[in-house]
Amino acid sequence: MTDPRDWFPSEEEPNPMRAAQAGMKPTLPKRFYKNAGVEERDGRFLLTLDGRTAKTPGKQDLAAPTRELAEALAEEWQGQGAEIDPSTMPITRIVNSAIDGVTPRQAEVVDDLVRYAGSDLVYYRAGEPERLARSQDQAWSPVLDWAREAHGARFTLGEGVMHVAQPDDAVAAIRSAIEQVRSPFALAALHVMTTLSGSVLIALAHAAQELDVDRAWAAAHVDELYQESVWGEDYEAMERRRRREADFKAASTVYRLATR
Repeated sequence: MTDPRDWFPSEEEPNPMRAAQAGMKPTLPKRFYKNAGVEERDGRFLLTLDGRTAKTPGKQDLAAPTRELAEALAEEWQGQGAEIDPSTMPITRIVNSAIDGVTPRQAEVVDDLVRYAGSDLVYYRAGEPERLARSQDQAWSPVLDWAREAHGARFTLGEGVMHVAQPDDAVAAIRSAIEQVRSPFALAALHVMTTLSGSVLIALAHAAQELDVDRAWAAAHVDELYQESVWGEDYEAMERRRRREADFKAASTVYRLATR
């Protein structure tokens, strides 16, 4: 089968935005299969391409813990055209990351997520203008209320961007919540949602179904949305946020399907 690394060009190759700016078109690998499917084997659900097991970039079986997640993978692969475009395959990217990156290093991923709890987006509030401060409170206070009620974690708020030290017991409570996410697939998805939102608390609240995916994404972008309401929309910023939102929603899907 074609080398899986050909399916996902490395970061050293031109990304689509830079290639477009340079008048170049990045070379994408050609589609080499007709049908993507799912095969159950030894309790795992493998992605197959024309009946052959697909591999991750690390040359491991591209397999999911649930049929629903494997079928979402197959849908991405089946939906490719004459070329394979990784930018349109966020679920595959997350599953690859879970298998090749998170599974052998779950403790490190947990530690990285816990670091967000020490400086989470939702702790830092604007003193003014009043409308922004009110929007932040409406979006973020329910997240903090949930963290307190669900995990006994009480955090300290600050005004502006100066770092505010958080209580050790509150951070420890969030560590405990993260450590309860045993599936490397769910943990990978949680990490993606956290890095895209800048908030492990928003990601955890969404994972716990306290916030739906649209509300979680909006909560992570209160400041940007306010700035756009004042200064107008910037096309490039909106497109960048749109792509990141698609990745966030894909991570939400992986989390949900991996934990069924």
